Amino acid sequence: MANERAYWLAWAALSGVGPVLIKRIYEQFGSLAIAWDADLPALVAVDGIGGKLAETIIAHRPHLSPTDLLEQQLKTSPNFWTPADAAYPRLLFEITDPPPVLYYRGNAAPELGQGSLPIVGVVGTRSPSNYGKRWTKNLTAALTRHGFTIVSGLADGIDAVAHQACLEHQGYTVAVLGTGVDVVYPRHHQRLYDAVVEKGLVLSEYANGTAPDRSHFPRRNRIIAGLSRAVLVTEAPQRSGALITARLANDYGRDVYALPSSLDNGRGRGCLELINQGGHIILGEKELLEALGSLPYLAEAAAADEAKLLPQPELSNELNQVYAQVSADPISLDSIVLSVEMNTGSVLSALLQLEVMGLVACLPGMQYQRTPPAA
Repeated sequence: MANERAYWLAWAALSGVGPVLIKRIYEQFGSLAIAWDADLPALVAVDGIGGKLAETIIAHRPHLSPTDLLEQQLKTSPNFWTPADAAYPRLLFEITDPPPVLYYRGNAAPELGQGSLPIVGVVGTRSPSNYGKRWTKNLTAALTRHGFTIVSGLADGIDAVAHQACLEHQGYTVAVLGTGVDVVYPRHHQRLYDAVVEKGLVLSEYANGTAPDRSHFPRRNRIIAGLSRAVLVTEAPQRSGALITARLANDYGRDVYALPSSLDNGRGRGCLELINQGGHIILGEKELLEALGSLPYLAEAAAADEAKLLPQPELSNELNQVYAQVSADPISLDSIVLSVEMNTGSVLSALLQLEVMGLVACLPGMQYQRTPPAA
C-alpha cells in the first residue's frame, strides 16, 4: 500500500484538485497510482475535470515525485494516514470529500479504521448557558458510560465540556482541529489538549505547524460529521458552526439530534430550528440512549452471533469475499472495493448476484447491507 499512499500525497499537492475531485478520480480509476499516468481524455472523463484543469494536471505532474513526497512526509510528519492506510477511518472515507491526508496525534484505536467504533459527535456554541453546559455534561457522561466515543472540535464552550466530561468518565474522545495537530487553539486549552492526546486522539487535515485560520474551522466540521454515526447539537444560535456540522451530518446520512431550548434563549434557537426541520429531539439521557441503540452498529454483534446459528449459504470464493464485507450496517460500494482484491466491475457483478439470491439489499447512494433472515 506504500505506493498508493504516495499518490494520495501527490494528488493532494496538485493545485486546483481538492478532496471531492480526488475521491472522484479514485473512484474512476480504482487507484490514484494508475490515475497519475492518465492522458487528457481519461482525465476529462472524470466528473468535474474540464479540459483546462486536465491540461494543468498534465503540465504539473512531471514536477512532482510521489516517492519523494512520501519520503519527505515520513521525515517531517510521520504520523499521518491516507485512505490507502488501513487505519484511515472507514466512515470518514465514505463521505464525498474525505481528507486525502489526515494527521494524528495520540492513541489511534484500531476500531477507527474498521468503522466499528460507536462515535457520536457533540457540538454547540462557544458561549453556552448553564443549561447548555449541564445537559452537554450529562448527555456526554451517559454516552461515555455506555461505551460511546465522543468527537468534537476542542473549541471553547460545548466542545470543551463534551471532551472534558468524556475524559472524566474514562472515555475515549477524538478532537478534530482547524490547525495542525501540534498547535493548541485556543491556547488556554493546553491542559485539555494534553489530556486528549494522552487518553484519546487529535486529528487534522492540516500539516503540522498550521496556525489558526477562519476558513479552516468550517472545513474541519465535515470531518466531525464524517467520523460520527450521529451528531448531537446541545445548544447553538441560528448562525453557528455547529449547525454547519449538523447540515453536513444530514447530507452524509448521519442522524442529527438537538436539545430543545427555551424560546427566550437565543443561544439555543438553532437547536429549535433543527428540530423544526426534522432533527431528532433529545428528551433526556434514557431516551437518547434508546434512540442511539437502534443504530445498526449496536445490533451488529448480536446479529453476528445469531448468524452463526443459521445455515450459511454456499457461495463461490469471489462471492464469499464480497459477502463477508457486507453486514447489517450499510457500507458503500467504494469501501467494499477498497477491502477486497477485485476491480469495481467484478464487485458490482458479485453484489448483483447476491442481491438476486436475496442475501444483500442495495440502498440509495450505492450502499449495501445484508438482508435479515426470513422469519
